[in-house]
Amino acid sequence: MLMEENKPLAPFTTFGIGGPARWFVEAASEDEIVEATNWARARGLPLFVLGGGSNLLVADRGFDGLVLRVGLRGPSVSQAAQDEPGERIYRVSAGEDWDGFVERAVRENCAGVECLAGIPGTVGGTPVQNVGAYGQEVASTIERVRVFDLQQVTFGEFSAAECGFAYRRSRFNSTDRGRYIVTRVDYRLTPWGAPTLRYAELQRAVQEGALAGKEPSLAEVAAVVRRVRQGKGMLLVEGDPDCRSAGSFFKNPVVSEEQAAQIAAATTKDPPRFPAGPDPENGGRVKLSAAWLIEQAGFAKGYALGAAGISSRHTLALINRDGASATEMLALAGQIGDAVEAEFGIRLEMEPVLVGF
Repeated sequence: MLMEENKPLAPFTTFGIGGPARWFVEAASEDEIVEATNWARARGLPLFVLGGGSNLLVADRGFDGLVLRVGLRGPSVSQAAQDEPGERIYRVSAGEDWDGFVERAVRENCAGVECLAGIPGTVGGTPVQNVGAYGQEVASTIERVRVFDLQQVTFGEFSAAECGFAYRRSRFNSTDRGRYIVTRVDYRLTPWGAPTLRYAELQRAVQEGALAGKEPSLAEVAAVVRRVRQGKGMLLVEGDPDCRSAGSFFKNPVVSEEQAAQIAAATTKDPPRFPAGPDPENGGRVKLSAAWLIEQAGFAKGYALGAAGISSRHTLALINRDGASATEMLALAGQIGDAVEAEFGIRLEMEPVLVGF
């Protein structure tokens, strides 16, 4: 392993923001993960595990510890599922590019992740955040997650049921935050399965143009998803200023039906709403559009606060307009959050992980 000192972290993030890591190393194997974590433990250094850098904001002062970048790669291995002959298990190393895996699955006509095309980051981050978009979540396809336990200093595996998946949550970013390093994820996909088309915006996009009246293929749905994401500045495109973001900066809040009705009455507009999810605690609750709440609180696309701003194409994406600091990004997020709370009594929850604060 190459242990580097005072390594700039901004180039490893989609925000392009953040100071240096006191120490930095990229682990290309499970043995190197063990070696690197032992090195940090022996020196009493805090540890941060870095994946694709697409969902984090690094402090301007950087991180005073060891940043371990997970670089486990290699061709993903697919095999027929033993108990479900009509399905296929893909075993994918944590450092693999997520969108590259989606492309492979779609190319091999395996359904289950086609609506998650175009999402930046690595495979290892998908179970942590329970990555989801356009009617799909990885929780519905994950079979097993292999991890390194920093407390027990041993490797283990969790079934999907043991991961504690909920909306943008798992045990890895809640009850066991910081305890495990994901090294591999197994996905159970369906060969020749039909694409998932339950999200209204995606349904409309699919029925426009050449696909109108057709039963779209997995590849066609994935292509539509990428076009929709690009239209919102949510697809990484070189030279596009709206891409210097961490995607959706705020989570869509889950509220009671009563609170949703009160908001509709107060604004004389019906807020866009989505199912809150199958979890028992979501009974009688609904998920509201955070972007709509932000707009109703007075923030429009293109709004700027210094070098930080809101995307010109999507209100939910905060962007680094040109040389923004992490302090500026948090100031803008705080301004938006305070306004939404004052207007609706809802405190928006940030999606990105904060590092070094």
